[in-house]
Amino acid sequence: MYDKLASRLVHASAVATSAEQQSGKSPAEEPAEIVLRTSDESEELLRIRHTSSHILAQAVQKLFPGAQVTIGPWTDMGFYYDFDLEEPLSDKDLKAIRKEMIRIIKRKLPMWEEVVSVAEAEKRIKEIEEPYKLEILESILERDPSAQITLWHTGETEDKDHWWDLCGGPHVESTGKINPKGLALENVSGAYWRGDENKQMLQRVYGTAWETSQELQAYKKMKQEALKRDHRKLGKDLNLFSIQEGAGGGLVFWHPKGSVVRNQIEEHWRNIHIARGYDLVYTPHIADIDLWKTSGHYDFYGENMFQGINIDDKEYQLRPMNCPFHVLMYKNAPHSYREFPLRWGELGTVYRYERSGALHGLFRVRGFTQDDAHIFCLPSQVTDEIKNVLDLVEDLLSAYGFVEYEVNLSTKPEKSVGSNEIWDLAESSLKEALQLKGWDHIVDVGGGAFYGPKIDIKIKDAIGRKWQCSTIQLDFNLPERFDMEYVDEENGRPRPIMIHRAIFGSIERFMGVLIESYAGLFPLWLAPIQARIVIVNDSVREYANSCLEMFKSYGLRVDIAGGESLGKLIRNAEVQKIPLIMVVGNNEVETKTLSLRSRHQGDMGSMTPEKIIEEMKQAVVEKSKY
Repeated sequence: MYDKLASRLVHASAVATSAEQQSGKSPAEEPAEIVLRTSDESEELLRIRHTSSHILAQAVQKLFPGAQVTIGPWTDMGFYYDFDLEEPLSDKDLKAIRKEMIRIIKRKLPMWEEVVSVAEAEKRIKEIEEPYKLEILESILERDPSAQITLWHTGETEDKDHWWDLCGGPHVESTGKINPKGLALENVSGAYWRGDENKQMLQRVYGTAWETSQELQAYKKMKQEALKRDHRKLGKDLNLFSIQEGAGGGLVFWHPKGSVVRNQIEEHWRNIHIARGYDLVYTPHIADIDLWKTSGHYDFYGENMFQGINIDDKEYQLRPMNCPFHVLMYKNAPHSYREFPLRWGELGTVYRYERSGALHGLFRVRGFTQDDAHIFCLPSQVTDEIKNVLDLVEDLLSAYGFVEYEVNLSTKPEKSVGSNEIWDLAESSLKEALQLKGWDHIVDVGGGAFYGPKIDIKIKDAIGRKWQCSTIQLDFNLPERFDMEYVDEENGRPRPIMIHRAIFGSIERFMGVLIESYAGLFPLWLAPIQARIVIVNDSVREYANSCLEMFKSYGLRVDIAGGESLGKLIRNAEVQKIPLIMVVGNNEVETKTLSLRSRHQGDMGSMTPEKIIEEMKQAVVEKSKY
């Protein structure tokens, strides 16, 4: 596959339950749980999906002569292909395209690879008048002038259904390996060529492919559930946040209710970091452009940085990352080995340029707050520090119900900075820390950054999707670039070991994941409104108000509602996903109680306000749903 995977249909793998599993059958009668594997998790599914994208392109060009093809990669759970077409595709067109795809599949056409010279590839592309493919060929050679150029063919050259594409593979042996009952075309959307809004708008056809029809049905069910949980819709419905286009795309406005949730997340983050020996710091949002040149961000991440700001004939830059600021703070004073480890944490807001077409709710924004921290330590301390970070990851994420992780360890790539000795130390320290933690992990050989190995951790949400979350990254680059040093036991001046780590990744993205995993129904400790007092009539308002003041005096987030029918008041509270509803009628006034209902536990009967306060405070401390 020559062009890197761009957007994703569904995030990571999921475990879904088929419709039959919800039928109430006994365990012995129920089918086994269906595991929906990503392309990364199944080489066969990756090949099936990649081949399906080629069959899609072939079918479109068969039905719509003149259609030009661009890129067609596999995705986590499917595939897509981008087309330049004169007319927009309709749902009716998708049905016709799928029908043509099935015809091609049933012909069981062989898939085969051909290695060609650059000149031959260019000649053939020009013969079929595919300018986008010519541009892709040029970009391949720009990245690697010695790259091997391959074409992938569908069918033999003399076959009437022969088709080919500029492609690096891999594919299945023949189109007959695709199961038509596991194949679906999902939707069409617009996509700019190369993601550049100044270039041609293309039509992107999304599809998915599975080995069995049962997997396809489970996938569709999971997709339906994911749509209900879309954080953009729930964020609007629950009045949590908004993206104000009048202020600019990708900039998040946190409304009062969303700000309450964010504050709880941040306060929890701060408290647990302080308890674990971190010092919290604050740094500026802009800096002289020379800082970013020294750090290497200007050269390596320039396209993701906003344009500079001219101040007093000096160019300043909005920060895309926090790490150079922490390095400057380190260099502000000399350090001895006796001080280590130093652990500095910051909820630091950064700004990165994203193309308009790439922006997506809280998941892809232009301004976001990283839960950043940097650890400066001795080589002998690396294993312990990594193990401490892994413990912190587990403690933090489990508070939100995330207890299943996928762990990846990425090792030294071909091009890197730092000695073999320091790389060996770093990689062995990461492996040892994971072993001490008892976490299984996947090794991505050569997948580390050029400046150090890393651990990536994905979390699994309530419907089985995986989300990239925590990263622990060793860095041999910045200590060298900034000439960082400390005084060791022999009065030498070696470089410290620098560890970058983020647990949530960013507050914005983590909030989006939480909204979707909880389906908007936050646990009691996070909920913007923890409980609502519902009054049956105005005669009980005085007692209800006294209860309200009592709850508020204990720092609990409770409000009051009345003036409508009891059914409507309860329904409104349920729509707003408030965890607890406390009904006050004449009987409750007489008995000095509240009739309590929990979204998680149902009707809990009558309880005194004091007892409810005690239970709520305990639930908050325990981070329980209540």
